[in-house]
Amino acid sequence: MIPKELFKKIKRIEITTSRLVSDVFAGQYHSAFKGQGIEFDEVREYQPGDDVRTIDWNVTARTGKPYVKKFIEERELTVMIMVDVSLSCRFASVNMLKSQLAAEVAAILAFSAIRNNDNVGLIIFTDKIEKFIPPKKGVGHVLRVIREVLYFEPEGNSTDIINALEYLNKVMTRKTICFMISDFFPARITSDSNASENLKKSLAIANRKHDFFFNRLDDHREMELPDCGLIALEDAETGNEVLIDSSSASLRKQYAENNINRLSEREKLFRSIGVDYINISTDAPYTDAIVKFFLKRRRKRY
Repeated sequence: MIPKELFKKIKRIEITTSRLVSDVFAGQYHSAFKGQGIEFDEVREYQPGDDVRTIDWNVTARTGKPYVKKFIEERELTVMIMVDVSLSCRFASVNMLKSQLAAEVAAILAFSAIRNNDNVGLIIFTDKIEKFIPPKKGVGHVLRVIREVLYFEPEGNSTDIINALEYLNKVMTRKTICFMISDFFPARITSDSNASENLKKSLAIANRKHDFFFNRLDDHREMELPDCGLIALEDAETGNEVLIDSSSASLRKQYAENNINRLSEREKLFRSIGVDYINISTDAPYTDAIVKFFLKRRRKRY
């Protein structure tokens, strides 16, 4: 039995995201992602401007009029949504937690996929694989995906993106459209050069095997500190604590510079291996970012 409050939140996300998909995203999604191939549909009479290479010579000879073959795209795709549920994603300074934002983004992607008759699967991860839901179709299946993303209680605290990508490649042997939703805070990985190279290699492999996209979750408080005196900060993933004096202008400046460099390195990594990414923040509407991404994908396709 689903608790009443949980049911309300799932229903709110279903109503909100279904409306957005109907009004904004369904067509954008369809045009952004290619089907698995082309299949024959029917023949029709030749019209000026048709490609002569599509002429069906057998029908043309039989009828005495030029006919062309009409083809349609095989649409059925598999979409895998990977969601980071580590403790750093249970943070926000405005609007909603990054974890709730992840649930809404996952819902948008999932409803867009099933509206186009595609299959949707889910991988929930921290520093371990927490849950795998095989790809299926249907609204009921998508509601289960939303429920799991919203209220899954993970065993792990930190983030292991390499492990998540290795698992993806193991369970999904055929090419999929894969969206990873994470705040990308593997701090201990990026501080080690060998581990950083391993991360880059894992991302590159996933990007070659699949249509891989990164949805980056951010909060503006992670970029700058307020001036409010002594603050006790705790790393959500390691539990390490530090007491700082936020009234120090030089400390606030260093904090901001460190985070600007972190984001710059992250984007440099994605660009170096050709991974497309969407920047999503708790303090800004995510719809514009996703539409912009779909349009960018459509231009690449055509």
